[in-house]
Amino acid sequence: MSAVSDRLPAFPWDKLTPYKATAAAHPDGIVDLSVGTPVDPVPELIQKALVAAADSPGYPTVWGTPELRDAITGWAERRLGAREVTHRHVLPIVGSKELVAWLPTQLGLGPGDRVAYPRLAYPTYEVGARLARAGHEAYDDPTELDPEGLKLLWLNSPSNPTGKVLSQEELTRIVAWARSHGILLFSDECYLELGWEADPVSVLHPDVNGGSYDGIVAVHSLSKRSNLAGYRAAFLAGDPAVLGPLLEIRKHGGMMTSAPTQAAVIAALGDDDHVRVQRERYVSRRELLREALVTHGFRIEHSEAGLYLWATRGESCWDTVDHLAKRGILVAPGDFYGPAGAEFVRVALTATDERVAAAVQRL
Repeated sequence: MSAVSDRLPAFPWDKLTPYKATAAAHPDGIVDLSVGTPVDPVPELIQKALVAAADSPGYPTVWGTPELRDAITGWAERRLGAREVTHRHVLPIVGSKELVAWLPTQLGLGPGDRVAYPRLAYPTYEVGARLARAGHEAYDDPTELDPEGLKLLWLNSPSNPTGKVLSQEELTRIVAWARSHGILLFSDECYLELGWEADPVSVLHPDVNGGSYDGIVAVHSLSKRSNLAGYRAAFLAGDPAVLGPLLEIRKHGGMMTSAPTQAAVIAALGDDDHVRVQRERYVSRRELLREALVTHGFRIEHSEAGLYLWATRGESCWDTVDHLAKRGILVAPGDFYGPAGAEFVRVALTATDERVAAAVQRL
């Protein structure tokens, strides 16, 4: 076991433990804005769908029910502008994090292969490469990478942690470059429905991919848009030549979404109203926190989409974490997402209205 675990970096969140204790000692309690975990209720129609499917004694299928695949293909066409999406173009997954962590292994990557991801990025992209014993590197512009040996290119728009959104023109250029070099492109679009100052575009849009899904796959999650982090509900959409072999591998591995969760996903993807309601909650919290942080002396960069404010006071991120912890507010240090984040903190919008108000008052 140590041979596998030794490939991995130290789990970063453990470093926050003392600061969490400091914040928790505040007389009015902690305001935890560190982890982007939903706090609002699961919409009632989704709960009802889950309960109605609770009597599911048999094994679910890895590919999901035809009704689930219909829901995914319909949503991709309605919401992303994708065209001619069939069941062969989609694959349910058990939350997006397991896919990110195990994708290089499932693709058969290893020593001599390279995985690339943004300079500021979700740490699990690197973890996935390390688990497969593949090389890994961060980029500012992926088209400046050496394509030799580069087998998997991750995009993340809107970005976690920065909230940066890649424009349609940028996505089109990157997709064309990856294709020209035979590089498989996976686009993590889990925050796509949470655009505030920008309208995020999917790589599945024909204006980006030219009407072809060759060599591209999009990753989508219901954790953020539907408060389903606890359900582990996500899916892939894109190139059938990639998804078909992944489906076979995942069948052998038993990587199946539970039957009640599949029913819940069908309900969630078929309803846009609950997404609108949740967006309105986040808009309100975002405006309050942004104004309070700026007034307190922070500068906000990017943050035009997603569930975070990317903020700096021009000092070490750990000094900022300490400064806020003493006020009962816990945030994530920017260096969790790469050395380029050393002077930033990630401030999540995922707290109740009451806790957000408490943070604003303290700031």
